[in-house]
Amino acid sequence: MSDSPDPADHATRLQALEAKLAARRTVAQENGQTDGHYQGQLAWRMVIELVAGLGIGFGIGYSLDRFFGTLPLFLVLFVLLGLAAGIKTMIRSADEVQKKQLAGQEGPTAKNEGDTRG
Repeated sequence: MSDSPDPADHATRLQALEAKLAARRTVAQENGQTDGHYQGQLAWRMVIELVAGLGIGFGIGYSLDRFFGTLPLFLVLFVLLGLAAGIKTMIRSADEVQKKQLAGQEGPTAKNEGDTRG
């Protein structure tokens, strides 16, 4: 028995490992799983859209109240409008993501898990 390992055996094992890794990488890229932080980015995008709508509504309402010298009438009105705009933008983003996921699924009977329609 020889104590020194066979270099050809190591090269063969290394090539087999590289082939397995390459096969896994192509499967992950086809499934769109290359970015593990996608869900977190999507959540932050939606939060930022909502906060931006609220902030813009607050700014416009506060400015109009200061300009006209009124009670916080415009402030409340525009904060509510900003909230509605932020929610609408979040829903639009969620629909966009859902369409991408449904387009990426294979098969004619691809459905969303939360879809309860027949």
